[in-house]
This record gives sequence, structure tokens and C-alpha cells, in this order.
Amino acid sequence: MTTRTEESRSTGTRSAATRERILATAEALILQRGFTATSIDDILEQAAITKGGFFYHFNGKKELARALVERYLEQDNRIFTALFQQADALSEDPLHQLLIFLKLFADMMADMAVTHPGCLVASFTYESQQLDDEVRALIRQGILVWRKLISLRLEKILVKYPPRQPADVPTLADMFTSTVEGGILLSRIYNSNQPLVNQILQYRMHLRLVFGDL
Repeated sequence: MTTRTEESRSTGTRSAATRERILATAEALILQRGFTATSIDDILEQAAITKGGFFYHFNGKKELARALVERYLEQDNRIFTALFQQADALSEDPLHQLLIFLKLFADMMADMAVTHPGCLVASFTYESQQLDDEVRALIRQGILVWRKLISLRLEKILVKYPPRQPADVPTLADMFTSTVEGGILLSRIYNSNQPLVNQILQYRMHLRLVFGDL
């Protein structure tokens, strides 16, 4: 006999699955067409969701945009955290930990079965005038989190490895973001993940040149 708790849990699971389907469908469409050109009706059709089902989870496109950015940043943070944990387990040297992280990240991109679909944060940034202040603030905060993540690693490296040339930590950290975003753009243009992989590895080589690990 099914209990109320079991029914409630089952309902919650279905609701979460529906919400995730909406988000995954919306992200794929926005990366293809852009935020402005993607309508709620497009999302409903692709996700096989009723209008009522959509508005049960989101009160409109702006709330959907906020949820998409939060989801995207959380996914990236989980990936980076997991890769850094692997890197830290393989070396105690701060420079080698960062270099291992970049190699693991490049390998992950190389192993993707399809061409990288694009960066939702970049896509939204191009159409920032269509977003509210809260979503723009989330995007900025996400980029700052990536900067801090790499900056903390670079600061530890500087203690042990005097740079061969002047090294500004925030700039070097932002270079990681610009390298990845630029690599994603090139991968979409060339319909191959190899340009993204090459860009990550080139950033890795740059750090080795800066800190003398050659």
C-alpha cells in the first residue's frame, strides 16, 4: 500500500524531472538561437510540456533566465571542484596542481562526444539588455567566482615560484576565462572540440613559461 510520504516523494521527483527538462531544453534552444529569439512556445514544443506545466515552475522568461544561469554556474563549479580534487590528490606542489587541473580539463573537453554547444553565460552577456539586473549580477558574480578560484591557486604558486616576467594575478586568472570562452567560440565555428582543447593547453603552457616549469 502506497503511503502519503511515498506519493509525495514520487510527485516531487516527477516535478524536479519536469523542471530539469524545461531547463535543459531552454538552454539548448538559447545556445542555438539566442535568448530573444527563443520563445516560451518553442520551449514547450521541444520539451513536450504544457503551458500550465511551464508556469508551475517559472513565472516567465526572466525567471527562467535566472534559473538557467544559476544551474549553469553550479554545474561549472561542480566540474571545477571535482577536477581540482583530482589534481590535488596527485601532487602537493601548487603549480603542478594547477597544471594537472588544466590537463584534466582539456582531456574532459577532448572526450566530449559532440562539439561543445556553447557557453550560456556568454550567450546571455551578448543579450544583457534583455535581462534584468538580478540575472546580470548573477553572471558577473559567476565570473568573479571563476577568477577567485584560479587566483587563489596562482597566489600559492607565486610564493614558491617567482615569475620570470611580471605576473598580475587577476589578469592571469581572467585569462583562464577568456581562454575557455574563446576556445568554445572557435570550437563552434570549426565544429570540433580540438580548438578548445588547444586553447586550454596553450594557457597551461603560458603558465609554465611564466613560472619557469620547463
